[in-house]
This record gives sequence, C-alpha cells and structure tokens, in this order.
Amino acid sequence: VQLQASGGGLVQAGGSLRLSCAASERTFRTYNMGWFRQAPGKEREFVAAIRWHGLRTYYSDSVKGRFTISRDDAKNTVDLRMNSLKPEDTAVYYCASRRYISRPSDPNEYDSWGQGTLVTVSS
Repeated sequence: VQLQASGGGLVQAGGSLRLSCAASERTFRTYNMGWFRQAPGKEREFVAAIRWHGLRTYYSDSVKGRFTISRDDAKNTVDLRMNSLKPEDTAVYYCASRRYISRPSDPNEYDSWGQGTLVTVSS
C-alpha cells in the first residue's frame, strides 16, 4: 500500500488542523490504519488508530478528547482532525497501514508508511 500524508502546517496554540492520508490500495477498506508522530530527538509515538471496519478507534492519552480519527473508504482516505493544538504536538506525523493487526498502538505492527507531514504549533 502506498500512503500519502498531507495537511500539515504552522498553527498557533489552540488552533486546529486536519491531516489526510490517501491510500493507493483498492482494497483499502480491509486495512487497519494508524497515525504516529515523531518530534525532533524523540522516538516515534502512537497518536491514533482505526480498525478496518471503522467501528473501533484508539487514541493516546495525550491526544484523547482533542484529536479524532476517521476514514472514508469511498475515497481511500483516513483523516486526523486535531483540535486545541499544543506546542508539544509539534512533530512529523505519519500514517501507516496493515491488513491484520493485533496492537494498533505498536508501530512495529504496521508494514506500510507514508512520507510524513510536518505539524508545527507555535506558542
């Protein structure tokens, strides 16, 4: 699966952004999808994930209540809506996919990754 993330940019603290990840795979609807991020000097960390059927979502504690993950199987996209952004949300955000997954928050479970999109939140 080829993934293309977009939507990053510069935003002030308290603002909102919507990231989008477009997938090339025509069987996209069968894939579990995740968003991860990596800040400078830090390890890649889990942000959010959504099951292939869209009925189950997962969030890290740091973004729960502020971020929303969703998918549109007709468009082969998965979005990450980010509200109430904080400077500590600054990172490169990556989308990832895998058909079969047991631990959605584990980056090692995913086998396809997008190129990343930079989100910068100014204070």
